Amino acid sequence: MSKKMKILFVSSEVSPFAKTGGLADVAASLPKAIGGLGHDIRVVMPQYGLIDEKYRKSLEDVLHFRTNVAWRDNYVGVKKLEKDGIINYFIDNKSYFDRDNMYENYDRDVQFAYFCRAVLEMLPKLDFKPDIIHCNDWQTGPLSIMLEDNYKKYEFYEDIKTVFTIHNLRYQGTFSKEVIADTLGIDFKYWDLGVIRHNCLVNYMKMGIMNSDLITTVSKRYAQEIKTSEYGEGLDYAIRMNGDDVYGVLNGLDYEENNPSKDKRIYFNYNKEDLSGKYKNKNKLQKEMNLPQRRDIPLIGLVSRLVKQKGIDLIESIADQLLSKDIQLVVLGTGANEYEKFFKGLEEKYPNKVAANMKYDGDLAQKIYASSDMFLMPSQFEPCGLGQLISLRYGTVPIVRETGGLKDTIKAYDPKTGEGNGFTFINYDSKEMLDEINRAIKLYTKKKKWELLVKKIIGYDFSWENSAKEYIELYSNLVRG
Repeated sequence: MSKKMKILFVSSEVSPFAKTGGLADVAASLPKAIGGLGHDIRVVMPQYGLIDEKYRKSLEDVLHFRTNVAWRDNYVGVKKLEKDGIINYFIDNKSYFDRDNMYENYDRDVQFAYFCRAVLEMLPKLDFKPDIIHCNDWQTGPLSIMLEDNYKKYEFYEDIKTVFTIHNLRYQGTFSKEVIADTLGIDFKYWDLGVIRHNCLVNYMKMGIMNSDLITTVSKRYAQEIKTSEYGEGLDYAIRMNGDDVYGVLNGLDYEENNPSKDKRIYFNYNKEDLSGKYKNKNKLQKEMNLPQRRDIPLIGLVSRLVKQKGIDLIESIADQLLSKDIQLVVLGTGANEYEKFFKGLEEKYPNKVAANMKYDGDLAQKIYASSDMFLMPSQFEPCGLGQLISLRYGTVPIVRETGGLKDTIKAYDPKTGEGNGFTFINYDSKEMLDEINRAIKLYTKKKKWELLVKKIIGYDFSWENSAKEYIELYSNLVRG
């Protein structure tokens, strides 16, 4: 066991309190796994007005104080709630966080600069001095440079190390250079040195990359991909400059929450020894989706944000070819209006084959994972991906493109040897994707082979324990210097 460390995990969203994507799941599950290994890890996030009342009414007042965001004098409330053995802190300021949405605001630069400064200033007041502050994505990018420029001169802060995790490099938080004086309150030299500047804008993501002690990404493959111009989103040069400090640690899955034998969100429970419950789930979902209740045809699930990154345009280009086959498709997600219209149009055209649910519904998502035979994830790029991990856990065979974490977790099925755990295609090409779907459909007709594959993939272990141990080793190396 490593020496017990103190870690503060800083995230703009944490499940189940607030969630727009996989970051929230990581911010809930990884700290729980690290805490389970004996370390004192605490989580902090904004107290959004969107947080469900059942959680807000359970928050305990801890302290309050005032802080400055450049010329602004702001109130800071700190509240806490313990969940799964982890203390979660919430930064309370209604003018910044009681909004209709979390990120699409005109003053995002101020919101998250305030959040970073409030997090740093609450620590001595809480009498909690972390060995490591672990930041996540652009919303927390300013924290490391604020720590260096404004706080390291004080004894309390001088030994604190920072880790910055890139969950999705595409979203960067870019603003005009006026925010240096107007919002960030840091020395203008950082602009001149280029460590916060990209394309003549202040870039919060680049701040985190250039000023943290260590950078991680959410899969080993993605850690290499983002060093290239194809996947680097313009910041590949910054990644390469810090290449010796960039590590890929594969995201895990909370195997307690995602357990087909106990999950209360699905219709029927099951396990790899007895798949009858999975077949009952399929029948029940078909009924609820107004699809013919047929066990003999493959049901393909798609749970996704409906954006180009997720490969929706590939599905568009082969939809009629795919739906000419004896299959069913259940879709759940929200996103670009054009893609929502596309799936609703498919549902109208193929009412006995397509069910399109243009919304976010966590319980329905779980039902789709448990009920489907196959799970489609044809991403243009995918830092890690949780969908394919959930589908494996529920015995739903993934069909994915070989990119990022998808390539790290899904290996192509070989019908001769039975090796592999899914169907994969290499190039971002709709014909290649359709070929793999057809291969999966063909295997589905061979019931014994298909059932063997289903039972095998339920037995895979992508839980958080191994990833938590990797993070602890990285933290320990940083603390030791």
